[in-house]
Amino acid sequence: MPSHVIDMIMLQNNFGTAEMRKVWADESRLQKHLDVEAALALAEAELGLVPPEAAETIAAKAKVELMNIEEIAQEVFKVKHSLMPTLKALQKLCGPEHGEWVHFGATTQDIVDTGMMLQLQEAHRIIVRDLRAVARELAKLAREHRATPIAGRSHGMQGLPTTFGFKVAVMLDEVVRHLERLREAEHRVFTGVLSGGVGTHASFGPLGPEVERRAMERLGLQAPHICWHSSRDRSAEYAGVLGMISGTLGKLGNEFYNLMRTEIDEVEEPFTSGKIGSTTMPHKRNPAALEGMASLTKPIRYNVALVQESMIVEHERDAMSWRGEWIALPESCIYLASQLASAKAILKGLVVKPDHMLRNLNLLGGLLLSERVMFVLAKPMGKQTAHEIVYELCMKSVEEGIPFREALMADERIREAVNLEELENLMDPATYLGSAPETVDRVLAAAETAGWLREEEAE
Repeated sequence: MPSHVIDMIMLQNNFGTAEMRKVWADESRLQKHLDVEAALALAEAELGLVPPEAAETIAAKAKVELMNIEEIAQEVFKVKHSLMPTLKALQKLCGPEHGEWVHFGATTQDIVDTGMMLQLQEAHRIIVRDLRAVARELAKLAREHRATPIAGRSHGMQGLPTTFGFKVAVMLDEVVRHLERLREAEHRVFTGVLSGGVGTHASFGPLGPEVERRAMERLGLQAPHICWHSSRDRSAEYAGVLGMISGTLGKLGNEFYNLMRTEIDEVEEPFTSGKIGSTTMPHKRNPAALEGMASLTKPIRYNVALVQESMIVEHERDAMSWRGEWIALPESCIYLASQLASAKAILKGLVVKPDHMLRNLNLLGGLLLSERVMFVLAKPMGKQTAHEIVYELCMKSVEEGIPFREALMADERIREAVNLEELENLMDPATYLGSAPETVDRVLAAAETAGWLREEEAE
């Protein structure tokens, strides 16, 4: 019976996706180990280390559907070894003559590490595909709302006008950098290993490095320069990138969660008929999808630390550090798959409310444009003097409840510098967006040029 949220029937789809769970399922893990054994045997046969007939038999029998996973699991518990029961099952399938050549020269960590890299590579394809889809949805929103005014906030407070498209483009640019990180990491991370007991290839003889190279070529992985049983930086690097991607998605979820607050109400996550916000408050339309997406960043972030802990290895290898990756990497990939699926759905159906954005821009009665007024006054007065005067009038407006326009026009120093018509123009937030729309265009162009927004390459 499942006892982890990843596998619980009632919760699993809130914490992962069926596609990513399949990558890390028992059947997939076992098949990847068998794939490594088959590639090893075939490479050895090419070099004359094992009989060709034995290698062909091993490759033909290295199929998960030919094995009883339950029996293998029971044996793992009995013998306290994660791979030996698999080897014995494969040996039995191959028969007494050919089965003797199973796992020839390799050690357990060779098979498990290389199998894990095959699983991680499969997960990587899903992550890249879905992150590209998120990038496309962000690009659509940024393009549509490149000039839609919204209050820019710093320290939780309204600061200056910006555009919703600019806000989204910041996230898009971040996602593009993550896609670049994923691409750059591929040649370093997706590397297998078949080096024997302490990594010297001694059990293979002088042909060891060539056995390793040929086996990795069959598996679609890089061959290492040297054994990496005790070097876990590849896993740590990839986990770190996953953590950053999750951080971006968590930030996105948290940002839209706040913009969806009743008092702000500038965006709303997609609402479907029958969706329930509360068991006791019938009116609630909660940001459930946004909360769910943002909540998964924390466990992924802590998993990054767990994988980094695995970099401290005893001598040439040990099982104490190694096993942390077995926990953290599958969890991180599965949680991230859920975040990516949620992000795609949320962005695709996001309800954007420009009228509410404009309403909020005017909440401060013009105070949001104090910087603009200050810089206009800076020409006749000097910047520091203008700052002091505008600050004084801002405080008066806030503390005495006087509209900012009135406070300005009641001051003789202001009237001498600008007339009422000029002041009204200065108070329009839609005309103080700086280069925000053009910056959105630049981000979109860069993403397009890099090819990340092309749908035909996403699958």
